[in-house]
This record gives sequence, structure tokens and C-alpha cells, in this order.
Amino acid sequence: MPVISAPEDFHVDDLYVDLRPALDTALYLKCEGFNFAGSIKLKAAASMIADAESRGALTGDSVIVESSSGNLGVALSMIAADKGYRFLCVTDTRCNLVTRRLMEAMGAQVHIITEPHPETGFLGARLDHVRQLCASDDRHLWLNQHANPYNWLAHYRTTAPSIATHFPDLDVLFVGAGTTGTLMGCARYFKESGRPVTVVAVDSVGSVTFGGPPGLRMIPGLGAGVRPQLLDESFVDDVVHVPEVEAIRVAHRLATAGFLFGGSTGTVIAGASGWLAEHRPDGRATAVAISPDLGERYLDSVYQTNWVSDIYGSHALDRDALRSR
Repeated sequence: MPVISAPEDFHVDDLYVDLRPALDTALYLKCEGFNFAGSIKLKAAASMIADAESRGALTGDSVIVESSSGNLGVALSMIAADKGYRFLCVTDTRCNLVTRRLMEAMGAQVHIITEPHPETGFLGARLDHVRQLCASDDRHLWLNQHANPYNWLAHYRTTAPSIATHFPDLDVLFVGAGTTGTLMGCARYFKESGRPVTVVAVDSVGSVTFGGPPGLRMIPGLGAGVRPQLLDESFVDDVVHVPEVEAIRVAHRLATAGFLFGGSTGTVIAGASGWLAEHRPDGRATAVAISPDLGERYLDSVYQTNWVSDIYGSHALDRDALRSR
């Protein structure tokens, strides 16, 4: 029986869903949403804070500041509350209300950017605001998940070894690309271990991470308007770009089977399913995809039919469209 005193000490790291019954796809889904922060971002948050503490950069006078579309902000809010730090999250209007309230409930201050940068979008505008905050007050400590090596090191040390242990015959690993912390940690681990694992990055159409043109993206947590500094494409074997409407459809199909995951999980599964159908059509590959979070925070967006229809069109959730995916 696990007994904890700090919320960050609990995380289920060995739960996988076999997606064959629900989606007829030979794919195992690693579920990272079962912790008190509700997402995989707990790992990066804990890692970056531990590093800042060990260097003496984070003190009782510090104000942790971070740009986040939501999940890292919740994770940092939780750890800051536990450790007695102040935390300011800079997010934007795409961050859902539940996530903002979660951060505020744990004592965080939330600043919402309402206007995107004309070239780098909401992410660029958020990063500009964080830089202004840090320039105005030296008590502000920017962990900078977009460039901090302790973001990817968290997954190099935990996520990837866990997958390797549970799937010694792993052939293909699918990882969503946001800050690319999870992607780079896992990709580096498997490349350096010498195991013949194909690492496939899954990105959203409209993201500039892998050189694509910028476009409208409404699902938080995946894709970027600014190329992530952590990204090293030499560790990545292939890249799949998924239209958001495809991600929405996959998420809804899983919900009808009783599995409620976040929109970025829908993106990763949609990308993995298409890639496997093209490159491993015999269904014999051992394939794993990483699910960053669960779906409760997206009931007013991804799982709200009016929201989906307004953004992706009235036919986005037609029965035939759902069945064909």
C-alpha cells in the first residue's frame, strides 16, 4: 500500500491500454495521466524544480514563472503549493477554464495572453511576456521548459526506461511533439541504448516544429508556433502530421469505448494508426504510443459538440466520419 506525504511522489508509470478492441489497431497506449497533476508534465516539472533547487537558483524569495498551455502549469502549481513557492503561469486563451481554475485553486497566479504574436502566435507572445517579467524583477525564475535539458532528462531517466522494461521487443514508439521534452528524452534513450526502435514524432498540422507552415491549432499541449530549442531531429526516425479534426474523431471513438483521453492523445493515436497502416500493415509490430493526459479537462472543448462544430465544421463528428477512422 503506497503512502505518500507529497503529491508529486505518486505516479502510475506502468499502465498500458491495448487499443485493438477499441480501434482495431495493434498499438499499446502508455497512460501518463494518473497522478495528482493529471499529466505526464509532472515528470518535467519535478525534474526542473529539483535542478533549480540543487543549483541554489530557486529560493524562498523566488517567483517561479513559466509559459504553459496548461498541463505543466498545473504540475508546477501543485509542486509549488507543496513546497511553499510562489508560481506565476503565463498561458493564453486556448487554455481551458478547468485547467486555469486548477492552478488558481492551488495558489498559482495565472496571466492570460489574449493576442497572438503576428509571426510566432500565442507561444511567441507568451514567451515575450515571460522575458519581460524576468527583466522587470530578478526574483522571477524562468524554468523555461522549451530549452531546459531537465525537461528531456526526466523522460530519459523515467519514461523511456519504463517502456523498455515492459516492452523488451519494442519495434516502434510514437511520441507527440510539444516542447519535445518527452520526444527527445525517449528518442535519445533508445538511440543511445543501441536498441533497434523506430521513434516516430507525431505533430499537429499547423505546427512549425518540423518546418511546416504555421496554422490555426486549438488543441493544447501538442505542436508549436516557435521551433523548440530542445529538438534534435537526428534522434527522430520519422514525423507524422495530423489534422486536428482527425485527433478529435479518434478521441470521440475512444470515448464511446469508455476511454476518455485528452485531445493530444487523439493526435498521437491518429498519427500512429496511419503510420502503422502504411509501414507495418501486417500488424505484427510491437508498437507503443504515449498518452500525456486524460480527458476530463476537455469536456467543454474536445468533447463539446458545439465547440467542435464551430471550429472544424458541422460534419466533423458525423457517424460515417467517426466509423471510417
